Amino acid sequence: MQSTATGFTLLRHGKPYFIEGAGGVRYFDRLKACGGNSIRIWDDNDAERVLDEAQKLGLTVMLGLWVERETEGFDYNNGEAIQKQQERIRQTVLKYRNHPALLMWCVGNEVGLYATNLHAYDEMNRLMQLVHKLDPEHPVTTALSLDSSREVWLLRERCPDLDILSVNVYGEIDKLPQRLQEGGWTGPYIFSEYGAKGFWGESGTSPWVTPVEPTSQEKYDFVKQAYKQHIGSRPPKCLGSYFFYWGNKQEETSTWFSAFDETGRESAMVGLMQELWSGTSPSNRAPIIKALRVNGQSMPFREFTASSTLQLADVLATDPDGDTLTYHWEIKPQAQQKAHFMGTAMPAIEGLTRSPINGQRLSFVLPSTPGPYRLFVFAYDQHNHVATANLTFRVVKGD
Repeated sequence: MQSTATGFTLLRHGKPYFIEGAGGVRYFDRLKACGGNSIRIWDDNDAERVLDEAQKLGLTVMLGLWVERETEGFDYNNGEAIQKQQERIRQTVLKYRNHPALLMWCVGNEVGLYATNLHAYDEMNRLMQLVHKLDPEHPVTTALSLDSSREVWLLRERCPDLDILSVNVYGEIDKLPQRLQEGGWTGPYIFSEYGAKGFWGESGTSPWVTPVEPTSQEKYDFVKQAYKQHIGSRPPKCLGSYFFYWGNKQEETSTWFSAFDETGRESAMVGLMQELWSGTSPSNRAPIIKALRVNGQSMPFREFTASSTLQLADVLATDPDGDTLTYHWEIKPQAQQKAHFMGTAMPAIEGLTRSPINGQRLSFVLPSTPGPYRLFVFAYDQHNHVATANLTFRVVKGD
């Protein structure tokens, strides 16, 4: 890393290296073809494969060293547990420190989020010291959730061995400069995660406190603007970024952050990354969903009284290239259990549709059990692309 008159430059093999990356464990060939140059992974569970595949494609890897969180039950007053964690990380660094695809180490992800024991920060610094001792050739970062300037300040005060600050930031990306300034961070930083507005209140909620998911086009528009303003403009202290998420991942829904669907179809976000990273437009673009309507109304959420009455949904969609579109509809329970909220997608409810689910319109009956649900629609072209939208709705008992 090199200090400049106005900021910092990351060097790789002696040459400036601005990170144009994404987080994920698949589709590395597409990332390369889109102009990306780096991959972020959060732990070493599949590190050898990821590093080897990255090396074959000429990509680099920000390799995560998983650090346990207090919010998930880890006790930073437990010396034995701390020692085991240190030894695990020692072995990982020794195993991968000489891999040619390694770009840097990320010691922990959002370790300080809601933490009350400040020893967690002291231990992170000891881990950073350990990594530096074992591998002085690669920089060390840690990723924080930029909910406030408090954690920036704590890392600056308690982790002097931190080389680069990494931030996971979504809908509040405009607040980054202020929070870095308030936290006193004057060093280099990376966007370790950025993407669509988050489901933790950034995109709006229903009265029954379920998040409203933006359409795939709304996500496209937001990310395009955020990237151009805060990343593509090359702020002098910014070393680059990792888009989230390059693959398919269940977080609130399977569509919220995913650039691909479960079968590998590409959302508009893949084409957008190509435009932003390489400056070239894709030869064929994903469909655009303009509105999802139920009974003629387009609303961010709906409440229905339990009834056997048929409901009519329709989707307004277009294709930038004039391709013929096909559709798929699903109704799912709102993810509530942790296993379905982040991990395994909720299965669709069978038996609710009364017309084919591959058309632009769908008639359906409401679920018989009161509670929160989502109505999903997917629009497909013939070029492996998908557009998505969903409606969060609630069924309540009648009088």
